[in-house]
Amino acid sequence: MSRAVSLAGVRSDVPDLLRRHWPLLPLAGTVLFLLAPLPAGDATTSGKVGPADAASLLLVLVCAVRALRGRVRALTPLGVLVLGLPAVGLAVATATAGDPYAALPGFVRYLQVFVLVPAAVVLLVRDAREFRLAAGCFVVLALVQGAVGVAQFATGTGASYQGEDIRAVGTFGPGDVMGMATVVSYGLIVATAAALAPGAPQKVRRIAGGAALALVLPLVLSFSRGAWIATLGAAVLVMALAGIRRALKVLLVLAATGVVLVGGLGVGSAMVAERLTSITQVSSAPDQSVTDRYTMWAAAESMWRERPAAGVGLKGFPAHRDGHSSLGLSSGSDTAGAGQGYIRQPLLSPHNMYLLILSEQGLIGLTALAGGWAALLVAGLRRVARGGGTRDCGLIATGLLGWQLTDFLYADIGGPSTVLTGVIIGLAAWWALPSPGAAGDPADVAVRVPLAVGGAAVRVGTAGLSVRASSGAGGPADVAVCVPLAVGGAAVRGATGAASGRGGRGRAAEDAGSGGVTPGTGPEAARA
Repeated sequence: MSRAVSLAGVRSDVPDLLRRHWPLLPLAGTVLFLLAPLPAGDATTSGKVGPADAASLLLVLVCAVRALRGRVRALTPLGVLVLGLPAVGLAVATATAGDPYAALPGFVRYLQVFVLVPAAVVLLVRDAREFRLAAGCFVVLALVQGAVGVAQFATGTGASYQGEDIRAVGTFGPGDVMGMATVVSYGLIVATAAALAPGAPQKVRRIAGGAALALVLPLVLSFSRGAWIATLGAAVLVMALAGIRRALKVLLVLAATGVVLVGGLGVGSAMVAERLTSITQVSSAPDQSVTDRYTMWAAAESMWRERPAAGVGLKGFPAHRDGHSSLGLSSGSDTAGAGQGYIRQPLLSPHNMYLLILSEQGLIGLTALAGGWAALLVAGLRRVARGGGTRDCGLIATGLLGWQLTDFLYADIGGPSTVLTGVIIGLAAWWALPSPGAAGDPADVAVRVPLAVGGAAVRVGTAGLSVRASSGAGGPADVAVCVPLAVGGAAVRGATGAASGRGGRGRAAEDAGSGGVTPGTGPEAARA
């Protein structure tokens, strides 16, 4: 009987959850649609719209409709500046390009990833609970892609690496060898932050810790040096913010896991050791991939020196590359395996996001984009340092942004996973740029008025939360309560147990994020 009642309750909750959180569905689709495999032989996705990109466009459309109806989060002037200024730099780079029409696809792509998607995430994610749902999608994506990658290594069906088809690339294929490494790194950082978050439920922390440990193996088998370095840096940042004692415990567990996987079980030990050693030999004995990267970095710098203010224009690097490169640059990189034949993939970018922006958009574009990212990182770190009940969101946001900014030293945008960069920046901005009126971490509010008879009125003012409830004609006297939100917390319950107001920074209230008012399910409406 009790089980039937609980199942009925779950079924009744599902429509309510969908009604309340349905704007998050395009956001979840933007992340989870990357589980769809690329067609075999599709070595590049340049200029193509994949399922995740389509979901991101729907996300922007939903945000626009809700913004017109006034149902989105308000932005501070700083938020408008940080999220909107890159559009100005992109417009300047497009207008001043040698061929503005050829630069238009680049303008649209940059606008999608660095302006529209981040703004949509900031405006649509209303509270900490929705932030956690969005972050959880990264863990799901990482676990599935990681499992595919481990299977590829075990069965010899991965991308080609040193003459063997063992490189874990997930469903992204050999044309995007960084795709799986990127999404696995995202999931690992989210899981690590959740496992270390102070105040998180013990069950959640254990599950998150297990997920983080499980994601170490596919990250190692991706053989991506840039992803390894970025993940290590972001993990150290998260652990330092969470506390030194927790950091030491995690480091010991990760070290033991690495010893067991690589040393004890011999999982790619020779190749992993060689790959690690190559990180320290990039200057003394660089391989061809490192030589190509250095050559393209020099070419990007040369382009910037030629046009320092606005660069050579969006999508202009490939056209100007040969004129600024030395003879040491190869014609492309070899890709094969994972269901694809041998393809020579051209080198179309310098594999450094900052140099790519500098060469194509000049100092104007670099200031607008990188300056905004630096502002988000600093503001996010300051808010984490101040503490607060939603600190797990802060650890996740700053960890992901720290990973992205570090990885940009070795990589740039390209491939299906590029759209996730916009989601990462949006989550970081959501944390770093709280809504107007939410100074610091104010006491969040949750109010429920499920009155069966009578009525209630709820008002939120600068003095606090006022609840006035009546049990109806002939009932007890009216109840009027004012809860000062700035100090401590309080719980208010009417005589019939029907009206309640809750202020403070408890776990349930903290989920309100921006400090909104949640109406009850009774016949009377809550008025704010």
